[in-house]
Amino acid sequence: MDTFCDIPRRRGVRGAKYAFANSKRLQARLMQMGIQYHHILELAPTAEIREYQKTADIKAKTSKRKRLGLDDSFIDAYTKEVLDSFNSEAFLQHLGKRARVIALFCVEREPEACHRSLVAKNFRRI
Repeated sequence: MDTFCDIPRRRGVRGAKYAFANSKRLQARLMQMGIQYHHILELAPTAEIREYQKTADIKAKTSKRKRLGLDDSFIDAYTKEVLDSFNSEAFLQHLGKRARVIALFCVEREPEACHRSLVAKNFRRI
């Protein structure tokens, strides 16, 4: 990996368990490793989109950390409001020619329970 893309809205994760994900700490460590860092706010779901998933989690009586997948309402809203207008080719150009292996990062344990899985699928189309 040579390029790290941080894609949650908030980069200041709280709690000792997620201290590694604190943006300043993370950026410093990545710099030591020679990995370029980018925060891609355009790929973060809005509060309104996150509310769809929160409602589905409450209905399913599951916590955010135990979720195994995303609700269709979240997927539909995220696709329409974020991915449909996101220019993947321009994004890749912005990262530069040095970007060969790109990591999409968020703090959800299960990729299928996080919007990064939707972003990854979107990139496969180009």
